Amino acid sequence: MEKKIVNNYGSFDVVFTHGKGATLTDVNGRKYIDFVGGIGVNCLGHGYKPLVKAIRKQASAEIHISNYYLSDTGLAFADELLSATGFQGGYFGNSGAEANEAAIKLVRKFGWLNGGSKRHVIVTLENSFHGRTIATLSATGQDRFHPDCFAPYPEGFRTIPANDFESLKTAFDDTTAALFIECVQGEGGVNLVDAEWAKAAAEAARAAGALVVADEVQTGMGRTGTLLASEQLGFEPEIVTLAKGIAGGVPMGACLFRGKAYGIFAAGDHQSTFGGNPLACAAGRVVIRTLTSPGFLDQVKEKGERIRTTIASWKVPFITDVRGKGLMIGIDMNDTIKAAAVQKICLQDGLCISTAGTNTLRFLPPLVITDREIDAGLKIMKRVLEEKTVQTAG
Repeated sequence: MEKKIVNNYGSFDVVFTHGKGATLTDVNGRKYIDFVGGIGVNCLGHGYKPLVKAIRKQASAEIHISNYYLSDTGLAFADELLSATGFQGGYFGNSGAEANEAAIKLVRKFGWLNGGSKRHVIVTLENSFHGRTIATLSATGQDRFHPDCFAPYPEGFRTIPANDFESLKTAFDDTTAALFIECVQGEGGVNLVDAEWAKAAAEAARAAGALVVADEVQTGMGRTGTLLASEQLGFEPEIVTLAKGIAGGVPMGACLFRGKAYGIFAAGDHQSTFGGNPLACAAGRVVIRTLTSPGFLDQVKEKGERIRTTIASWKVPFITDVRGKGLMIGIDMNDTIKAAAVQKICLQDGLCISTAGTNTLRFLPPLVITDREIDAGLKIMKRVLEEKTVQTAG
């Protein structure tokens, strides 16, 4: 496989053929509990019948028509998404990085219109992650994503520490175009952002004439137990970026805007060949309707609490913290063990998990995961953590 496709991902030597719910099956017929969910993408799990039906139906009608024209499916999904989230307009792309690129261009144009060329600085948070294009890497507040081999990076980005009220006193001025807040820092370690700090940061940014952007590529679409995680933080962003679970596995991203951010983009400012094609929008309609159905997001909160409470009850000495919101969960371990070692052995035992940095395990299971699948996955992980082989592997 590596000879044919460059292994930028460090992929494991396992080949999956199909799945159902939160369970995957490999080429040998072996089953695995899926706590990765395509890194938060498969929000409705694998083989979700309404999603499969909608994709098949749309594929037989039209898959792609170009953004020279409009599609009935695209218009319907836009209406449903904007209505559910409370935004006025939006742009559809193919990924989270593209959604954030759109937001970067939007706030830069806003800054230029409201202060000239000097108002172009974008403030992001330390330990944030915003994508792997050159601009979104520059926005990312982690040095490990800024190797010299990709330099020079675009200028105009700077970081401040999350949850630090003192830093807000000097964070923004008349050069600031926007503040980006990643509502839960996924790649940075599943770090939680304090609601009072987020509101204070947004207020300070707006007082300086800047816009506020919520990067909800990973936290959005019900992942944290509300449709948007920013709802729980209460800072009401002018712009939100979405991707991951927005279309249940079909590539899609979105940049939504309202208030002062609405009406900034004009024809030709930002475009995408594939963005918002009818196939992705058909899938997106199933996702948004499922997430907004009565009681669905309450179950996401309950399942997340079930996982966190269970892990917290274990007598595993090297687990130092369990945190998260909804089904976005991080488990910290001390320096005697490496997350990658746990991830590898869990996979060998039939559990797919992710990591976030050196010492943090990350769970992003399908939002439709059952209690039976949760219990089965946690049983595997507990057994792995209790075995001495994990510590020696670390």
